[in-house]
Amino acid sequence: MPKLTVKDLLEAKGKRRLAFVQVAREEEAAAAALAGMDMIGTAFRPETQSFPAAAVDTHFQFGLPWGCHASAEEALRDAMRAMEAGADSIYCAMSPQIVEILAREGVPVIAHVGLVPPKATWVGGMRAVGRSAEQALQVYSEVRSFESAGAFAVEIEVVPARLAAEITRRVSLLTISLGSGLDCDVQYLFSADLLGENRGHIPRHAKVYRNFAAERDRLQVERVAAYGEYLADVKDGAFPEAGHTVPMADADFETLLSKIG
Repeated sequence: MPKLTVKDLLEAKGKRRLAFVQVAREEEAAAAALAGMDMIGTAFRPETQSFPAAAVDTHFQFGLPWGCHASAEEALRDAMRAMEAGADSIYCAMSPQIVEILAREGVPVIAHVGLVPPKATWVGGMRAVGRSAEQALQVYSEVRSFESAGAFAVEIEVVPARLAAEITRRVSLLTISLGSGLDCDVQYLFSADLLGENRGHIPRHAKVYRNFAAERDRLQVERVAAYGEYLADVKDGAFPEAGHTVPMADADFETLLSKIG
């Protein structure tokens, strides 16, 4: 199936649920694409610019890392670079004013409301946002501001499900739920949570489908064992064996000896 364009994504609103995963490694991007993921995203950094090629048939989103842009001009420059590197859309957690400048230049922007981790101090820390009527109205107003600014989608993070559902019903934006209920247009998870790579606290909104942390622990035990066996072989003279070395014909070796005296 060909990758979903922004037009395709918007036309899917209210018709079918979409799945979106945030990846950290190129092999995760490739695996998500093979699984048929609708949308794949990652932060726009030098080491991630090869990721879109690994997920060629999937809508790919590059995120502008928070705190790296001091002006709209800087954000727009990086957004353009990200699009040139293969992004189909850009995540930007900056203000509606910045989003408007990007959108005006044709950059498809995903905005962010609710719990925005870099801005969490304004809502009292890493906690749900929008439980009170006053806070819920603020979240709704922010979504409307991003809609007016020209964003095509908005990530809604850890707000009450009924609030997210009402927002989804009232706006033209594609709504992306991270812990904000079933009624958003897109469901979003981080690969690290989905694959069970994290130890200790697991976010309430995350569903763990595999236990990669245990597998990594097992692999670490195997690494230590392999290194130990190699070390023992070196000490005992068991490595290298003849098959690990380059042969030399007797005649050539004798000629060498005659020349070096």
